Amino acid sequence: MKKIIAFLAVLLVAATMCFAADPAEGYWISIDEKTEQPTAGWQIQVSGNKLSGKILSVAGNPQDIKATGGKGKSYDNFMNGADVATLTTVGTSWIWDLSKDGEGKWSGGYIIDPNDGKRYKCKITFHKADGKKYKKDTLEMRGEVGPFGRSQFWTSATEAEAKGLK
Repeated sequence: MKKIIAFLAVLLVAATMCFAADPAEGYWISIDEKTEQPTAGWQIQVSGNKLSGKILSVAGNPQDIKATGGKGKSYDNFMNGADVATLTTVGTSWIWDLSKDGEGKWSGGYIIDPNDGKRYKCKITFHKADGKKYKKDTLEMRGEVGPFGRSQFWTSATEAEAKGLK
């Protein structure tokens, strides 16, 4: 009987580890790299082995603002080809179709900047808080066009913080 209980305990631990969430999943605050101010609250999640991210709140704007900077822009693989300017910034998944490269590393998908409607290739890398370079758990969000790109560093947040920017 003890062997069966021990086997079941090991099996339970192994199953829990197999289904543990990727560290990139969760709630995040995007930070403008120039002003170092929060810009938006995000929810990053995995569904069907693909990572996506939607905006939950925006700083300094009404929460029902449309992505008017993207007027006339549409992409075949985004929201069924919808005109970006018709979408509300909050509640839209602006990050989509990333594939897992390793624990906390995702690439191959896209991000759209709702301010101007431009689409970029996207890579996400999770950095665990180390008390030095990364004071909090951090997502490195890299947008690229060809060989050029830039990174933003987003900080971990609670659901309330991600939804609470105004």
